[in-house]
Amino acid sequence: MVIEPPDDAMAGGGLRVAFAGTPEFARVALQALAAAGFTVPLVLSQPDRPAGRGLKLQASPVKLLALEIGWPVVQPRSLRLEGKFPEDAAAARHAFEDAAPDVLVVAAYGLILPAWVLALPRLGCLNIHGSLLPRWRGAAPIHRAIEAGDGQTGITIMQMDAGLDTGPMLLREPESIRPDDSTGTLHDRLAALGGRLIVRALNDAAAVRLRPEAQPDEGVTCARKVEKAEGAIDWRQPAELIERRVRAFDPAPGSHFDMREATVKLWRAAVVRRGAAPGTVLDAGEGRLLVACGEGALELLELQAAGGKRLAARQFLHGRTLAAGTVLPVG
Repeated sequence: MVIEPPDDAMAGGGLRVAFAGTPEFARVALQALAAAGFTVPLVLSQPDRPAGRGLKLQASPVKLLALEIGWPVVQPRSLRLEGKFPEDAAAARHAFEDAAPDVLVVAAYGLILPAWVLALPRLGCLNIHGSLLPRWRGAAPIHRAIEAGDGQTGITIMQMDAGLDTGPMLLREPESIRPDDSTGTLHDRLAALGGRLIVRALNDAAAVRLRPEAQPDEGVTCARKVEKAEGAIDWRQPAELIERRVRAFDPAPGSHFDMREATVKLWRAAVVRRGAAPGTVLDAGEGRLLVACGEGALELLELQAAGGKRLAARQFLHGRTLAAGTVLPVG
């Protein structure tokens, strides 16, 4: 991949932009900085993690892109000088000071930034956050917005402070949440929007055009981290909530239920205005699979057996006998 910087003047007035991020959301932002021609003297990313069936160490998307471009990468286990890995933090601080960035851009990095990091760049640290703050502060803003049934979310570029996503807002731009959005589809649009906004913010910072705005006290919500256990479907919940959670937990951690002592993943469903005791199979014929919930029912549209592929309900039911009236475990 070749990323060509613009032919016009140096981006951001020649700002030196360090970057801290780990997953795909952050990689998109880093690629936007590269395409805009910014000088990136240092990239921070989480250490390589075991992944896949062989549990081989795998580099993060941010690290892979940085190495491809030729930018230096540091992967400390911690940035706390008095924490569990002080040698990592000291090495990171040395690299940071050598890089002498004007600003640090942070996107889904995954490590807490201590005071020395926040204070070191002369323009501070700018965070790309996947919600319209102050709604959905925290680790999982995309998941929680879909789960809650929000019609809109967006990107906030924020000046970081010592709090959890509490700093002044610099730029905000909304993005509609579509009725069929999963976390995966909404993530991709927000990642692209975040890349565009951080380029604009850096150019505005260089031209002294940014106007910080304090977050309001009203409307604060917390987007707590999604735990794997939350993927277990409880048929006693309303069908509308279960359907939203199915989309919110796609692609991870996924939603699942038990059927004949086997675990089945549910990837897509539709709300149906019918009812019976929660967990009751209302229809399992002609390729349809309807299950009653606490309020209404769900038509299960895309399922996956253990070790199998995602299948439409008709394909999933082929060779499986499931009679109407069967009651699935409720939770």
